[in-house]
Amino acid sequence: MGVILVFFQFLSIWILLLVVLVYLLFLLLVSTNVQWNFFVKAYNSNSRIETREIALTFDDGPVENTLQILALLKKFDMKASFFCIGKHIQENPAIFQQIIDEGHMIGNHTFSHTRKMGFLRTQKIIEEINHCNDIAFEIGGIRLKTFRPPFGIINPKVMRALHITGHQVIGWNVRSYDAVLNSKNFILKRIIKNIKPGDVILLHDNNLLTVEILEQLLLFLQTNNYRSVRVDNLFQIDAYS
Repeated sequence: MGVILVFFQFLSIWILLLVVLVYLLFLLLVSTNVQWNFFVKAYNSNSRIETREIALTFDDGPVENTLQILALLKKFDMKASFFCIGKHIQENPAIFQQIIDEGHMIGNHTFSHTRKMGFLRTQKIIEEINHCNDIAFEIGGIRLKTFRPPFGIINPKVMRALHITGHQVIGWNVRSYDAVLNSKNFILKRIIKNIKPGDVILLHDNNLLTVEILEQLLLFLQTNNYRSVRVDNLFQIDAYS
């Protein structure tokens, strides 16, 4: 009898550990997949759109590469959305202003884009978002209303922060992986192979590889009668307050 009790106690401990592990894995998955809309509603794609429009979005600028991206967008007469890091806006105010002047949309991507995003306290996340907003207003005269979380992380603390700041979350449904892959052909094929109206494409303007891919991507869009529009126009929401 004693052996049976010990066995069941041992089994119970392993079941408990398994439950905890599954729960932690679940939290990890829902916190790092903004497209799942688990903690907050994000605008990831617009399946209801009736025109051949998509949204090109660029994270982590403004940087020097952004100038080449702007030149290509102007060449092909396309619009895009730039989710900017506050400290990069401070470092490159003229580029930031050029994005605005050329009719593209600006979104909030926090002040520092810290790799510790998933571990920040709610108040610190609020400070990161508000600091970026303050800099955007100081330099560009715009009050940002949209937010893209660094690394796509949305957890309960980010959720609580967004309830206070009031920002709308912009996600994506086409991830190019231009920040981690180095094959231009693979990245381009990944973007265009299943492209459809209403897609939101995630790119990074701090990556030189993205600049090299963009011209081919824009040529594909033009040849196939697609237009890249601002995220706020794709979803008919307000970019600024």
